[in-house]
Amino acid sequence: MRAVAARVTRADVTVAGAVVGAIDEPGLLVLLGIHVDDDAAKAVTMARKLHELRVLRDEESCATANAPLLVVSQFTLYGDTKKGRRPSWTRAARPEVAEPLVDAVVAELRGRGATVATGRFGAMMAVSSVNDGPFTVLVEV
Repeated sequence: MRAVAARVTRADVTVAGAVVGAIDEPGLLVLLGIHVDDDAAKAVTMARKLHELRVLRDEESCATANAPLLVVSQFTLYGDTKKGRRPSWTRAARPEVAEPLVDAVVAELRGRGATVATGRFGAMMAVSSVNDGPFTVLVEV
């Protein structure tokens, strides 16, 4: 499981011109990719890492600052570009495997008390954010 976590002052995701998820205060925008070998245990670990990641101002985490997260599924994080000019998606989990694991990460975050907004799995989404710093990290489990 792989996530790109960006510290933001605000972020939103729209589908067909309608906002489906947004955070309007400092927090994390999380682009989340699911690998073919990922499972529910990794979803729990990823949620914990994202919630406790000390990358907000003053080395706070979403857990300690009560900051929100916007989680957007992003299968392209597992695109392999080593050969040629067209990415290979063989390492990205198929939608029927990936969607429940994205949902599991979100559920685990909410179970930890986090405020979580989301995109819409499988939809063409437009993601907008105001990066803070900018400060962006790659998180893998």
